[in-house]
Amino acid sequence: MQVGIVGQRGRDRAVEVTASVRDELEARGVEVVLDEATASALDVAGVPPEAFERCDLAISIGGDGTFLYAARAGGTTPIMGVNLGEVGFLNAVPPDRAVEAASEAVSNLEDGTLSIRDVPRLRAECGNWSSEPAINEVLVQGPRRGAGADATVSISVDDSTYTREIADGVLVATPTGSTAYNLSEGGPLVHPAVDSMVVTPMFPRTGARPLVVDDGSTIELRVEDATSGYVVTDGRQAREFEAPFTATVEVSEEPLRIAGPDVNFFEALGKLE
Repeated sequence: MQVGIVGQRGRDRAVEVTASVRDELEARGVEVVLDEATASALDVAGVPPEAFERCDLAISIGGDGTFLYAARAGGTTPIMGVNLGEVGFLNAVPPDRAVEAASEAVSNLEDGTLSIRDVPRLRAECGNWSSEPAINEVLVQGPRRGAGADATVSISVDDSTYTREIADGVLVATPTGSTAYNLSEGGPLVHPAVDSMVVTPMFPRTGARPLVVDDGSTIELRVEDATSGYVVTDGRQAREFEAPFTATVEVSEEPLRIAGPDVNFFEALGKLE
């Protein structure tokens, strides 16, 4: 069995917990690999991020940002999160239980009883281009945000037009992402057990409301009356297109697979500022 570990960069506590988890798993005969940044902090050899796709289990030690990094690297590899952050919507394991939880996860994976939950990701397409899967959200916008950056965006769901609005852009978020960028733009919180997507206009000039739709829906976002625009996934991958253009957003066939105990959603909400 091979387990990959990613530790939060620049965090001494993450290095300490990573070393303890690695020592425990190696003592059990598990092959442990570390991403290059984490390995450098421990002065050992590391592997490139894409190597995590070949692991049987990945462990993220840090905040939600570290978890998102591990998830992008690991593809469909099950990931267990150890929470060193303030909120932790994706990381259920406290640091003082990291070694115990990692050992339990390996035992449960070996006997086929490890709890693994599939969480939806989103994929955007525009012409012949297709995005990497997004865990939190897909953003479609004009050339920039702010005053004088008006773009007209048409929102359609399953070929039916919802609205045509002058706005900075539109966010399409998963339930996981409803607590991230979507929330800061005035979108609703969505419980992770609800199979849905959230469509949130960003600074709509005539007040178009956020919309919650079924996760089997196809959402089309057309950007007009602008020179160009962008499709951005999880604030990371950005692709510019000449306007007018239409981006299609759907649930990806590749879910995020979260291993181990569940996060207490309402407890995590209580930590939001």
